[in-house]
Amino acid sequence: MSLVNLAHVCSHLNNVSKARLGFTSIPHSNLHFKLCLAFQNSGLISNVVLGGPTPPRPHKITGLPSINDESVEPVTQSNIASRRLWLGLKYWQSEPVLGKISLISKPKRRVYLDVPSLQEIVRGRRARNVDGLRSPGESLYLSTDQGIMEARDCVEKKVGGLALCRVQ
Repeated sequence: MSLVNLAHVCSHLNNVSKARLGFTSIPHSNLHFKLCLAFQNSGLISNVVLGGPTPPRPHKITGLPSINDESVEPVTQSNIASRRLWLGLKYWQSEPVLGKISLISKPKRRVYLDVPSLQEIVRGRRARNVDGLRSPGESLYLSTDQGIMEARDCVEKKVGGLALCRVQ
């Protein structure tokens, strides 16, 4: 798991939301894909489409079926480096839904949280140098053995893990 690349993705998403773009792409990796799916499940982004260096067709972005839908190009050794995740961003009253993203674990300092620490964070208190969740829309994402989950879901399932990022 490369936290350096995750830091680049977080800063890219911050810049894109400030620029009010509706569509962007990030490099494809399993970590990025699972984190973007967690963002989509939380309602922060509208869709995630796996594609190549060129943007996908509009019907794949909106989710509408197409009559002549060609299949996605298979992944080979020659095209693995050019795979991209295309993300549709959401806005509400001309403000981005995806707010500021900040990295919790750094490449040289990884922060692991157990269930009691997560309970304190979800209640709004500071634990293990991680500030509590105080705003209603604030989220903390963790990499667990059950996949990437939001902190409140981890508390419900009694699972700890590596703290990845916070969305405010």
